[in-house]
Amino acid sequence: MRFLRAVGVVVLLAIVIGGLAFYRVQRPYQGFTGTIYVELPRGTSTTGIAVELAKAGVIGGRWDFWLARLANRGHALQAGEYAFDHPASPMEVVSRIARGDIFYLELLVPEGRNMFDIGAAAEQLGVFKADDFVKAAQDPALIRDLDPKAPTLEGYLFPSTYRLGHRTTPAHLCGLMTDRFRAAWKSLNTDADVHDTVTLASLVEKEGKLEEERPLIAAVFANRQRLGMKLECDPTTIYAALLLGVYRGTIYRSDLDRDHPYNTYSHVGLPPGPIANPGIPSLTAALHPADSDALYFVRRPDDSGGHQFSGSLAAHTNAVEKYRRGLRQVR
Repeated sequence: MRFLRAVGVVVLLAIVIGGLAFYRVQRPYQGFTGTIYVELPRGTSTTGIAVELAKAGVIGGRWDFWLARLANRGHALQAGEYAFDHPASPMEVVSRIARGDIFYLELLVPEGRNMFDIGAAAEQLGVFKADDFVKAAQDPALIRDLDPKAPTLEGYLFPSTYRLGHRTTPAHLCGLMTDRFRAAWKSLNTDADVHDTVTLASLVEKEGKLEEERPLIAAVFANRQRLGMKLECDPTTIYAALLLGVYRGTIYRSDLDRDHPYNTYSHVGLPPGPIANPGIPSLTAALHPADSDALYFVRRPDDSGGHQFSGSLAAHTNAVEKYRRGLRQVR
């Protein structure tokens, strides 16, 4: 009889303890306000994860996490940054980490953006200050082995979509972007000079809105280089102004006349480095310019984004006048 009573007591205790444990792992808890972010580095142990979550107020205590983890022991816990903005039970927290429900911010970098644009986009996302990114991008160390002449990382911050966390640093983003560039350059399977190719491609990227025209634009710049003519590429004057911090949103006569190494109106040949970050089509165009004797181009007076290409100054002058007439008609 005493034995049965003892067994009954043990069973009752087990039920009570089990019920309490079930209650604790299923009860939503919130020991924080607003939204918090918890970083779980790769290799963090279960105990380490529990400590970080308890410290942040996501769970009530380490044992709650351990109990929930026992119920989900068949699934690995994923490293990364996690966002918490509402009360959640330990079971829900463990389930999220096991699924790898990682928080990230998506940074879209289209082709043709420069380091100033990228910094501004990152700041708008709330990742870091634009000036901090520009400062990091001005150090060419990450690409020095591939391009010893690179003055900055401009041209090598490959256009793509990047997933960033709140703790992503400008240096880390630069590393991600230059790694993407290396992969893209390797896919082109070329032994061409990377510095001159990327620099030319950046000019093509800024001038060519239509992909099919980019080899023609590359041919114009290549032809002018061969003849010792100034490239007279408007985007280079804008970039020079950006580097000096004096760009006013449009090109003025003073910008065209400025004696700056990046201004191809005042200096013959390519600028010292890229003025933007080109994509694969512009890199391909720079590697394989069209077979053309064109030396000039001007935008057509329509909304196509296309250009009129000319092989002589007289033909170009006529094309420019046609463009101006077209603008007057539109106005």
